Amino acid sequence: MVLATLPVLAAKATPTIPSILALDLGTTTGWAVRTSRCRIVHGTAEFRHSRFEGGGMRYLRFGKWLDQTLEITGGIDAVYFEEIRRHIGTDASHVHGGLLATLTSWCEAQSIPYSGVPVGTWKRYACGKGNAGKDEVIAAMRELGFKPADHNEADAIAILLWALETNGGLA
Repeated sequence: MVLATLPVLAAKATPTIPSILALDLGTTTGWAVRTSRCRIVHGTAEFRHSRFEGGGMRYLRFGKWLDQTLEITGGIDAVYFEEIRRHIGTDASHVHGGLLATLTSWCEAQSIPYSGVPVGTWKRYACGKGNAGKDEVIAAMRELGFKPADHNEADAIAILLWALETNGGLA
């Protein structure tokens, strides 16, 4: 008995667009995501702790927020964050360090590549000068049609745009 052979149909290869997450880490963390559907969404997330909880709770909430972001986006292919070399305040330095440790360990556990972007680098890209002020970054992002609520959100958008332009969205 001979079985009729059916023509093998080649699956159409659809190009995949990397989903990129950009972060401005802090108690109020600015975030921006370019989804796999080429849509850019952005906002802020609060990681303040209350007097009724331990200091580590903000980092647990941040980790849960990262998990939820991964789930909502359907996957994250790379993470970029503001790389800060100097903090004016000790508390801000401690918070940033804890958030950065949480982020990088989460990325490692998820096998997601990550990279810090020096402040002067993304500000030079966004505003034309590496020491641009907060208002200048907000204005530059608004000129591009974004509506950031504050400098944290504007910073995350600028980092995302830098990553997309300079690395093609890949870490």
